[in-house]
Amino acid sequence: MTVKAAGLGMHAGEQWLFRGLDLDVAAGECLVLVGDNGSGKSTVLHLLYGLRAPSEGTIEVAGEEPDERAVSFRRKVAVLLDDSELFVELSPRQHLELLLTSFDADGAVADWLAAAGLSERADVHAYYLSAGQRRRLLLLGAVARPHEVLLLDEPERALDGQGKEWLAELVEQERAAGRTVVLATHHPALLEVADHVVRLG
Repeated sequence: MTVKAAGLGMHAGEQWLFRGLDLDVAAGECLVLVGDNGSGKSTVLHLLYGLRAPSEGTIEVAGEEPDERAVSFRRKVAVLLDDSELFVELSPRQHLELLLTSFDADGAVADWLAAAGLSERADVHAYYLSAGQRRRLLLLGAVARPHEVLLLDEPERALDGQGKEWLAELVEQERAAGRTVVLATHHPALLEVADHVVRLG
């Protein structure tokens, strides 16, 4: 599946945050959005997930007009945004088990936790995880469930050096599996896994 946008524009007060933005990301490709804070990176992701409507232009994600309220859309598009949260009373193992069950998905929870370096914290309530460990769990929640498109907003936030290396590997795995990835980042190393780079601002 692909991500397409034509003539995309968004007002910010009386000014344009961005305008005339065209995107075309095929299955198995990664597009990276870069730019200063306030340049519109997060806004683009919100538009692609259907949380907001553009001021002008058209968008198609996984064959549909973005609408995060639509079950068919949510089943095809996984997302990690700036305000994504965990159920702090659940452990990492419980988080993933609940997620996979809700999507009728098969998956080796232990393998996912091991890949993210969370095996030793698998049964600790998320409240007691460090900021980096929480970020890893949120990323697992995005990629472990079935999806065709992955949207990530500054996924490197709170990750240490090892975590950032794991993140780059995760994006490579998504591409190899034929999924479409769009991410916003300030982490230069993620440009190395990009097929397309769009600079805003």
